[in-house]
Amino acid sequence: MMLRETIPILIACSCLSPIVAAQRDFPSPSTVPSTSTVEHTQDFSEVVVSISSLKIVPSVRLGITGKPAPVLDLGANFGTGFCLDAECRFIITNYHVAMIARPSKVKGDKIIKRYFATGPQDEGATTNSIGNGGVLPYVTRRDLAMFELRRPLPHHHGLTLSLDEPQVGQEVDIYGYPSGDSHVHVIGARELIPFPATFKAPTTSGLLAFDYHSPHNSTRIRGISGGIVVDRKTKKILGIMSETNDTTAVAVPVQALVDFVGKVQPFLAQRIFPMREILSVSADLYPKFVPAPDYNPEYVPGVAFGLQRRPEEPHEVKALRDKAQVLADSIRNYIAVQTFEWGSGDNEPVAEAEFQVRVVDGVQVFRRYPDGKREYEEIPNPRWGSWVLPADDWSKLPKMIGTEFRLKVRQAAEVVVNEQRMKVFQFYASVEDNLCPFAPVDNYGFFSIGKTIAVACYGEVWTDEDINIIRISQSLELSDKLKAYRGWEDCRVVITYGWLKRVNEPPRFVPLTIFTEARYKKKEIYWCRGTFTNYQRFDSEVKIIANGVRSPPP
Repeated sequence: MMLRETIPILIACSCLSPIVAAQRDFPSPSTVPSTSTVEHTQDFSEVVVSISSLKIVPSVRLGITGKPAPVLDLGANFGTGFCLDAECRFIITNYHVAMIARPSKVKGDKIIKRYFATGPQDEGATTNSIGNGGVLPYVTRRDLAMFELRRPLPHHHGLTLSLDEPQVGQEVDIYGYPSGDSHVHVIGARELIPFPATFKAPTTSGLLAFDYHSPHNSTRIRGISGGIVVDRKTKKILGIMSETNDTTAVAVPVQALVDFVGKVQPFLAQRIFPMREILSVSADLYPKFVPAPDYNPEYVPGVAFGLQRRPEEPHEVKALRDKAQVLADSIRNYIAVQTFEWGSGDNEPVAEAEFQVRVVDGVQVFRRYPDGKREYEEIPNPRWGSWVLPADDWSKLPKMIGTEFRLKVRQAAEVVVNEQRMKVFQFYASVEDNLCPFAPVDNYGFFSIGKTIAVACYGEVWTDEDINIIRISQSLELSDKLKAYRGWEDCRVVITYGWLKRVNEPPRFVPLTIFTEARYKKKEIYWCRGTFTNYQRFDSEVKIIANGVRSPPP
């Protein structure tokens, strides 16, 4: 007897959930909880970690003969970091610590990914001294970096974060691993030390200034950059140490950390800051928009409206179409890194992959990151049972909203999300519009059966006050449960966009995240979530062609 298991697979799903049935109220800034859900502990050695690196540095010195001779010195760089999440798989430190120390491991666990909140090409970057005559340009208020470890650090966990603004005179403790003045720390263990301090005032650059006291009477504490500033009463983190002088320490505020994590790891941010609205997975605000039907008197007895012109669209809707078209046209050529994770329900991801995506004239080609050679027209299927896979919705949805297809669009009431006022638009596309493809596939291992189906869809577009698109959602109408749907329903996709700002380049809107999910046979919900990072080339005046050579467009 031979048994064959049918594994249904959703190859490409462009869609959003019809669950929401009424307007959703977002919490105002004063009611957004100011802490993460990570539990805190009094044992800060389980929260704060030392960061260091040792290097062999060649140099020249005078030898015993009085002549210059080559020698090898031992160079060391020190810093501090702390666990962000409850499992301690993500470590936060300063950007300048990450760039100077360049550690490969934290407490023996390998660093597999690095995320930076700032860099030399950032708008507003200033030149900062890093010792020994060196300088490093970056934005001081975003002096943050995050390391993702191969596996969580055992017996370590995160601490509760506070978004409350500190009060003048508020007593705090600064926790870090000072490097000291001797070379004993190069080969010996560094000690976690608390430094008592009080809040002084915010700085003009957006940092938090503290008056501190060194228990060792040192003129300047080195090695504690990336450590934490903790309220002495609540034991909540108020800031991330950045630098010190003789009497003053300055720290990056927690709000900058929240913004950073929400941008580079939005799905992690959803877990750590659960009451902060994470746009990449958020539900729609309003009930489904269904426009009035276009009656045809010939086929609808008793209804004879005669010929009618389509009503003039409001100015805001016209502006949205223009902005959507500009966005669609501006993301037709670029190179980036896409990171994907697959899972089901509320479970942790069961599969993940990274690809470099090269988009030429709107056509995307993938290869495994960082050193893959083979190119794929579609993302390779994950080695897992049932799954969903996003397509090129990041470009198709802005084009669909734009000026070409004249999709039915209306404006809804504005909302405030995470202290930002947003305009909300709703859209609807019928089956006859043929704009919303759905492609379920049954995979039998050696062969597969599938067919692309045109379905109706609807969703929302969220923009800033200048009608720059921040978020687009789409839901597929699969409620009639046709056999062609192969048991799939509640299919949706959410894409977010944001500014890419670099020195000597005009700011551009680019895709940031993509989230797809669908329910299979009224049971499990399967999802795929992805992020776009490491944009390398994005120029409308220079076309990227397949072999990597750049040439002027025709």
